[in-house]
Amino acid sequence: MTYIQEYLKKHGFEAFRPKAVLFDMDGVLYDSMPNHAVAWQQSMASFGIRMTANDAYATEGARGIDTIRMMVKKQKGRDIDEAEAQRMYDEKTRLFHMMPKPVVMPGILSLMAQMKAGDLAIGVVTGSGQRPLIQRLLEDFGDYLDESRITTAYDVTRGKPAPDPYLMGMQRVGNVQPWETVVVENAPLGVMAGTAAKAFTIAVNTGPLPNEVLLQAGADLLLQKMPLLSKQWQHFIQGDLDCQIRTR
Repeated sequence: MTYIQEYLKKHGFEAFRPKAVLFDMDGVLYDSMPNHAVAWQQSMASFGIRMTANDAYATEGARGIDTIRMMVKKQKGRDIDEAEAQRMYDEKTRLFHMMPKPVVMPGILSLMAQMKAGDLAIGVVTGSGQRPLIQRLLEDFGDYLDESRITTAYDVTRGKPAPDPYLMGMQRVGNVQPWETVVVENAPLGVMAGTAAKAFTIAVNTGPLPNEVLLQAGADLLLQKMPLLSKQWQHFIQGDLDCQIRTR
């Protein structure tokens, strides 16, 4: 059984007809997760919260305020409201923007060029909502993306791993259906969100987490590094991707 047949069987769909691709941002479009990990650790430490680099990678994709409220509850045993969490997140944002500008992930631009040539709509679904990051998306990917196709943390009430962000993303790229949608993610919570939205979800492991973590989150396909996805994209669309690059 091919990976596409497995996907169709899992969700009870009759056919897989891609019309749109929804990308996560950090760790997928930009090699930004090392900076985020440092900013998370330093900012949370200033509030008496211990957060490791692995914590940052494991919770990547969720709304920042949700991550903070979860960490405070876990370590301090108290519930904080969104306003307090937002103040803490603002400090994390401040530290992140003091760091060197992250580079575009290798392979992304060539991948998007292939998608555009194939008449696929392109969108971004991110747990971030910072205006400078959104502006940079438009500057770097303006040939493939406009602001109406960007879904941020502030566009949904429930962030990843809930399906809401990707369901919203499907609406914004043209009201496509799940079986018409490919999600590209690098984090377990994002993979869970894409799978919950019933999109075909590709995990590209650009960070330090074990492959098994992404597979257990429900990825339909797993690859190592973004240039490999760009190189293999036409094979993926045709349904004949080399199964040796899958670890599921």
